[in-house]
Amino acid sequence: MSLLEKRKKEHTFRTLPSLNGSIDLSSNDYLGFAKSESLFSKTFQLLLKHNISENGATGSRLLTGNHVLFQELESVLAQTHNVENALVFNSGYDANIGFFGCVPQRGDFVFYDELIHASIRDGLQLSHAKSYKYGHNDLSDLKEKIKKTISDNGDSDVYVVTESVFSMDGDSPDLKQLASFCTSEGYHLIVDEAHAVGVMGKKGLGLVQELGLEKALFARIVTFGKALGTHGAAILGSNALRDFLINFSRSFIYTTALPPHHIVGILSSYEFLTFEGGTQRDQLIENISYFKSQARKQKWSSNLIGSDTAIQSVIIPGNEKIRKISKKLNDDGFDVKAILSPTVPEGKERLRFCLHSFNSKEEIGLVLQLLSNYI
Repeated sequence: MSLLEKRKKEHTFRTLPSLNGSIDLSSNDYLGFAKSESLFSKTFQLLLKHNISENGATGSRLLTGNHVLFQELESVLAQTHNVENALVFNSGYDANIGFFGCVPQRGDFVFYDELIHASIRDGLQLSHAKSYKYGHNDLSDLKEKIKKTISDNGDSDVYVVTESVFSMDGDSPDLKQLASFCTSEGYHLIVDEAHAVGVMGKKGLGLVQELGLEKALFARIVTFGKALGTHGAAILGSNALRDFLINFSRSFIYTTALPPHHIVGILSSYEFLTFEGGTQRDQLIENISYFKSQARKQKWSSNLIGSDTAIQSVIIPGNEKIRKISKKLNDDGFDVKAILSPTVPEGKERLRFCLHSFNSKEEIGLVLQLLSNYI
């Protein structure tokens, strides 16, 4: 049996969806920036201000693609996120495979949360370092795994990797305890903030800054394709880390740079986040609270994974069953995605609700009522 036939038989065959104008409960556009006319207008005005008419970057940043706006953007990122320096990548995937494919060296050790994003796992596959997973958000298990694995560090570096908001469960680790442990032991802590930037913290700058842990991290990954509504990512850290990535990160070296108008879009999003994002963030927080309060009233409330973020997942085991419920909700005009195994472990299949600032309470209440009927 071919791999494709096997997927079809197991109801895990993937196809590209069509966008049909349904009520959005699945995208990462948490604050509505991706479709904001005000943000679009701001970006257009910045393009005119900088007299930008180029359509493409023309090459990698090491050749002809290093537009002067990259320096401005990376300066803004470093200042905004309170770090020494930043390096922009074409996507969060590129950033993660670029970092983990080159920074941890042969003889080093990487310990990663078992629910870490696939891009980090793929990066570790490219690394010569040894990598080990530990229990999800389980600091005790991390300590035990390190104790069993490493008898004497010698010249080896130890890296600990987690996310500030996990993409499938929507939960967070105890970053304060984790940072304190890594600092005391001399380990390098890396945090992926893809689903936190724009959403978490008083100014939407992520959980790391909300907790004041910027200086405790070796590196931080922020992405622009979710709450910021554009595309791309950056690795935040020291000047030395930036220099190392420029010299050895293959996903940075061997790719065409982002086009200039794209860089302007990211700059606009950060400015928009600073001056106008508070209202959307407050509305999103209100919607999250409303969703959770209404979900707790349902008979299936025990199936809801505990999360205080925009990602709310309802466990309904079985690929076929979850696909059918998702289709019914889609037919009712609600875009709610079924997350199937093997994307999540077998038995942990789920409906994944991504809440937004622009969702109404009427929409949230109705989709939960429909879900109760179908379950």
